[in-house]
Amino acid sequence: MMFESLRPFRWRETLRDARAGLALAAMNIPQVLGYTKIAGMPVVTGLYTLLAPLAAFAALGSSRYLVVAADSATAAILSSGLSGMAPMASPEWVTLAGYVALLTGAFLLAGRLLRLGFIADFLSQTVLIGFLTGVGFQVGIAVLGETLGLPVHSNRTLEQFLEVLHQLSRVHLPVLLVSSAVLILVPALKALSPRLPGSLIAVAGATAASAAWNLSAHGVPTIGAVAGGLPHTHLHWLPWRQIAMLLPIAGSCAIMIVTQSAATARAYALRHEQRLDENRDLVGLSAANLAAALSGAFVVNGSPTQTAMVETAGGASQKSQLATALLVAGVLLFLTPTLRYLPQNVLGVLVLLVAFHLVDLRGLRQLRRESPGEFTVAVITAGAVVGIGVEAGILLAMALSLLRIVRHSYRPHTGVIHLENGNAWKVAPVAPGEVTEPGLVLYRFGSALFYANANRFAEELLLLSGAQCGHSAGVRWIIVDAEAITQIDYSASRVIARLNQELSKNGVELGFARMAPDALADFQRHHLAECIPSARLFARLHDAVTAYRGLAQPQAPAPPLA
Repeated sequence: MMFESLRPFRWRETLRDARAGLALAAMNIPQVLGYTKIAGMPVVTGLYTLLAPLAAFAALGSSRYLVVAADSATAAILSSGLSGMAPMASPEWVTLAGYVALLTGAFLLAGRLLRLGFIADFLSQTVLIGFLTGVGFQVGIAVLGETLGLPVHSNRTLEQFLEVLHQLSRVHLPVLLVSSAVLILVPALKALSPRLPGSLIAVAGATAASAAWNLSAHGVPTIGAVAGGLPHTHLHWLPWRQIAMLLPIAGSCAIMIVTQSAATARAYALRHEQRLDENRDLVGLSAANLAAALSGAFVVNGSPTQTAMVETAGGASQKSQLATALLVAGVLLFLTPTLRYLPQNVLGVLVLLVAFHLVDLRGLRQLRRESPGEFTVAVITAGAVVGIGVEAGILLAMALSLLRIVRHSYRPHTGVIHLENGNAWKVAPVAPGEVTEPGLVLYRFGSALFYANANRFAEELLLLSGAQCGHSAGVRWIIVDAEAITQIDYSASRVIARLNQELSKNGVELGFARMAPDALADFQRHHLAECIPSARLFARLHDAVTAYRGLAQPQAPAPPLA
C-alpha cells in the first residue's frame, strides 16, 4: 500500500511532523551540500537528493523514520569508483553518476524480487565499525586540502595526505581563518543546543561574510554560480562497455545501502515498537535511487545521522521528509543565487566534521576491551578502506564477516563437562586424561557437524579416549552433548561411523545426549542409528550419568521381528 508510512493523518501529528521537516531541512541542507564534495558532483545535486528520492521512499517504503538522501558512505564509493573515468563535476561525471544510481536501483529491485533483505545480517557490527571508520579517514583526508586551501592532485588517500603534509607551509591565512571559525562554531552550537542548526548557521554566516567582504578577492575561493530551478534528467545513452564498468560500483553501493538502511530502519522500528518490512523498504530504496537517476542527482542511501536528526526534531512519520522536500523545492526556486558566495572550504569543513563523526573511536575502544580478535578485524577493514579504496573495503568487510561465521563453525567451543555439587555443569578444556568422572566423558561440541569440522570432532574424542596412545585410559563411555549440533551432513556422518568403530575397538562406547529433532533426523537418515543404538541416545545429560553409574542400565535394542 502506497504512503503507508504517512498514516494515520491527524492534524496535530501532521503539524508536529511538518515542524520536524523544517528542522531537518535546516540541519540537512548544508550536510548534503558537503556530500556533493565527497561524490565529486555539482553542489546543486546535493539539494536534488532531498527532493524526488525523499518522496519516492515516502511513497513505497515501510520505515516511518528512515531518511533516504545523499550519504557519505555511498558518496565515497561513487567517487572512488568513478575516479579516472571523467573529470569530477563535469557533465560526463554527472551522467556516469546517474547511471550508477539507475543500476543501484535495479540491483535493489532485484534484491526485493529475490527477498534478499536478509543480506544485511551478513555484515557484522565489527566490520561495519571498521568500514565506516575507514570511510571517515578516507573522506576526511580527501577534503583536507580543500579545507586548508591547498591543491591536491592524487586520487589515492595516502598520497593525498602526503601532498597536504608537504604543502603545509603554503596554507593561505584567510582560508585557514574561515575554516577554523566554522570548525569551532558548529561543534560549539551543537554543544549549546543539539536542536540548533549549527551547519546552516555556519553556511549562512560564511555566505554573508563572503558577500559583504568580498572574500574571493582575498584568496578564499567560492563555489560560484549554482543552477536554480527544479531538477531535470541528465541521463544520456552510454555504450554497453561503459555500463559494464559501472556494475561493480553499483553493486557495492547496493550492498552498503541494504546493510546500512536495514540496520538504521530496524533500530528505530524497535525503539518505537513499530512494524518494519525490510523487503518493502528495498522497493522504496530502489525507487529513491531511480528517482535520483532521473532527476540529475546521485546514489542515495538510508542515512543514520539524518534519521537521527528527524527523530531528534520530533518527526514520527515520512510526512517530515515530505515537508523537507517541499522546503528544498523552495530553496531551488528562489534562493540558489545566494549560494554563489559560499566559500568552498566551508563545505570542506562540514564534510570534515561528518568524517569525525564516522570515525567510531568509542566502538573501537569497546571492541579492543571486550574482543581483541574482533578489534583486529575492524582495524584491518579500516586500513583496507584507506589503503586500497572504499569499494575494495566493503568487499573485504563482507568477506571478513563471512569468514568469521565459517571460523566459528570450523573451530567451535568444545570441552569436557563436569558436574559440580550434583547439579551445576562446568566446562573444562579438552586435554588428555580429562574426564567427567572416572570412566565417563561428557563432551560438548558447540556447532553443527559438517565436513569442515568433523575431523576435529573425531580427533578430540580420540584424544579423550586415549585411543591415540594405544590404550583406553580407563574411559568406558563418551557421551556427546549434542544440544548445539543442529545438523549432521553426509561427510560428518561418515566420520562418526568410522570414529565409533575405532572407539569400540578400544572398549569405548559412543553416545549422544540432548539431540535436537533436526539433528536426530539427520542421524537416522545417514544410518548412524544402525551403529549407535537408541540405548546410547539420552534426552538429558543427567540420564546419561545415571545410566553410566548403573542406576538405570540402558536397555538393549529389541530383537528384530521374525
